[in-house]
Amino acid sequence: MNDDVKHSCGLFGIYGHRDAARLTYLGLYSLQHRGEEAAGLVTYDGKTMHTHKGMGLVSEVFNEATLHALPGRSAIGHTRYSTTGSSSLKNSQPLVVTYAKGSIAVAHNGNLVNAYSLRRELEGAGSIFQTTVDSEIILHLLARATNATFEEDLAQCVRRLAGAYSLLFLTERELIGCRDPHGFRPLVLGRLNKSWVLASETCALDLIGARFVREVAPGEIVVVTSAGPRSIFPFKDEPACRAHCFFEHVYFARPDSQIFGESVQAVRMRLGRQLAREHPVDADLVMPIPDSGNFAALGYSQESKIPFTIGMTRNHYVGRTFIQPAQEIRDLKVRVKFNPIKALIKGKRLVIVDDSIVRGTTTKARVKSLREAGAEAIHLRISCPPTKHSCFYGIDFPSRKQLIANALELEEIRKFIGVDTLGYISLEGMLKAVSKPDTYCTACWSGVYPIPFGGEGDKFALEKHAGQGCSG
Repeated sequence: MNDDVKHSCGLFGIYGHRDAARLTYLGLYSLQHRGEEAAGLVTYDGKTMHTHKGMGLVSEVFNEATLHALPGRSAIGHTRYSTTGSSSLKNSQPLVVTYAKGSIAVAHNGNLVNAYSLRRELEGAGSIFQTTVDSEIILHLLARATNATFEEDLAQCVRRLAGAYSLLFLTERELIGCRDPHGFRPLVLGRLNKSWVLASETCALDLIGARFVREVAPGEIVVVTSAGPRSIFPFKDEPACRAHCFFEHVYFARPDSQIFGESVQAVRMRLGRQLAREHPVDADLVMPIPDSGNFAALGYSQESKIPFTIGMTRNHYVGRTFIQPAQEIRDLKVRVKFNPIKALIKGKRLVIVDDSIVRGTTTKARVKSLREAGAEAIHLRISCPPTKHSCFYGIDFPSRKQLIANALELEEIRKFIGVDTLGYISLEGMLKAVSKPDTYCTACWSGVYPIPFGGEGDKFALEKHAGQGCSG
């Protein structure tokens, strides 16, 4: 088990473009950092939904032949890291169904906290599920709705959902985007000439040359047709507190994206500056753990006036299929991804800036490699507070008992990792890095959950339930 935080999912959709499949492929490519387990793409050509999905990276799932077999002027796509249900092809997205009102595809980023109770209710009413992901629940709720239009069905459906969801739908007439009323996960609207685009992050718009128009508002449903976008607000009479995921700024989102009204790069720089103010130290060099620590380290360097350097090289070709070394050489595994530059490190007092510590095992191994490279002193600085609580809104953190900050005190963590000093940014200091601090969820650090969730979360709960049969 390592320290890597498992990602959220990536969404991309486009309406009204002759190269919808290829542009969606490119959009997913730019969102690869949000999920590496599976990728999928659905197009509609005016008569038929065409689907291609597979396990692996976007570049592994799609090629020229598969994209050619996806005709149509509208498409949605998904990159997946599983937060509910196992990592398998049947659970990959988008999910596609045909029912009384036509064909529909859905892609979901987030996690429903009432998935188990909704599924039991639907199974009790006769619904038969084909997957163990919470996203399929949405399709069953839509199929059972009896309103005059799909938009009314959708508005009724989302009012029954609790938790985090940014959603894309492709129907026979529309491309639709939707965010939960708390706004946990990002979703943006863009325009490419006469076409409209929905995506998890603005970096996907940049890649295809689309113009950022605005964020989809929390609680908003954006319906895109040939007439352009229009909005529905099913929660307008039920104001909800905003709960944007701050971990998107700390780790998930690409630094070239703008989310929640903020530049990710700028927020990370401010986090680093605040870290330097809260935890100054006499040192020779500031270096990041690439890549999510890069801008926080640069901010620390600028504030502290300690020179910035890249003291580790990262192997960008380590993917999900990397074969683990044999047991007797397991300690070399950390060097496969990061290797210290000895000429820079030997004899130096280092400030290492990283985004987070989860279990602590990988951080410990990296520190050991820096010691072996000749570092005189190592001062570790973390650009978020100690992670002590599980997330139920779309981040696959380990259970609380596996989080090192929940099990050990600060000095114990320092000794376990093997650094000379250890400093986490404070919760108050972290929130200073954004312009609207009261609009963020900080549950994984503070333990204050915007939406109640009983007990420990279990990403395999629906799978266990499915194994018990419909009676639960």
